Amino acid sequence: MEKNMDRQRVLVGMSGGVDSTATCLMLLEQGYEVVGVTMRTWDNPASFSTPNQEEPDYILEARALAHRLGIEHHVADEREDFRRVIVQNFIDEYMQGRTPNPCVMCNPLFKFRVLGEWADRLGCTYMATGHYSRLQTIDGYTYIIIGNDAKKDQSYFLWRLGQEVLGRLIFPLGEYTKGEVRAYLKEKGFEAKSAEGESMEICFIEGDYRDFLRQQVADIDTRIGQGKFVDAEGHTLGAHRGFPYYTIGQRKGLEIALGKPAYVIKLNPQKNTVMLGDAEELKAEYMLTESPLWVNGEEALLSDDLTVRIRYRSQPIPCRVYALENGRLLVHFLSEASAVTPGQSAVFYIGNRVVGGAFIANQKGVNYVAQTVLK
Repeated sequence: MEKNMDRQRVLVGMSGGVDSTATCLMLLEQGYEVVGVTMRTWDNPASFSTPNQEEPDYILEARALAHRLGIEHHVADEREDFRRVIVQNFIDEYMQGRTPNPCVMCNPLFKFRVLGEWADRLGCTYMATGHYSRLQTIDGYTYIIIGNDAKKDQSYFLWRLGQEVLGRLIFPLGEYTKGEVRAYLKEKGFEAKSAEGESMEICFIEGDYRDFLRQQVADIDTRIGQGKFVDAEGHTLGAHRGFPYYTIGQRKGLEIALGKPAYVIKLNPQKNTVMLGDAEELKAEYMLTESPLWVNGEEALLSDDLTVRIRYRSQPIPCRVYALENGRLLVHFLSEASAVTPGQSAVFYIGNRVVGGAFIANQKGVNYVAQTVLK
């Protein structure tokens, strides 16, 4: 999308990858004065390809790209803050029996906050990233819109961004598919860049999150230790390695044979138990959420077209939402929902517009709440 501008300065979050490269090129073609900033957040060993290398590969690539494009470039060393704000939250959530989505936390608390601070410092009116989402202003509100590439759409991760941030954002890639972006880079002479692979799903984790937890919480296996697999009636089914290593809906890696497919139904951190059951037991008609944020709450709560996604890439589910006295929400699914996972985000849509979101809460007592509210 284009903003009204007269050689306006725009700060681009540059990772050195396919998407941020295309973002810079598109904005330059639109006449913006582009400034790049690369955030150094977490030093994965795989990001250092040569011995004694002082900076990770992505910073070197971003700097080289900026030089090739003739644009100003800065490096923001945010490792300490990233560890304190994002990584610690990720660890804490798993240690409390929840399944976090670090990108949802990172966007408002870290990434776009840091971008905003640097944009102000460098005199940039706008900020831009390579997210595959769009923006639209309706009746004075700026909404996040699903990107044209349904497989790459990242609107789910952005629901916690406020109006002040959204008002100065540009998402140039939202109108394109990933394939079109790669073709665009190739056409512009960036053939090697256009063929690069995808980035890691969680930027600070290489491999399995369980190994990461062991690295970051040295005494996790003595502090938590083995617990019991149980069924819905509380009968012991076997032993597990500790509740932080499991998530709702998990089927693989349970290391227990029950003679039939088993899924993680519920975690109890206090008792260190993991409840197992069949796929039918994962289904839910209702859901409790907490800490909701709405673009325009009245619109969403009154809409007959409201849908909700309860995990990234899940299909939107038609729903009704009821505000509870304690600030939580009761969500009534109008079609089948499964594996409601505390800690994940419930993101609400009307059509292709994000109208709000909330964190999925502990589901204890959800059916009682539903009977009380809907009686």
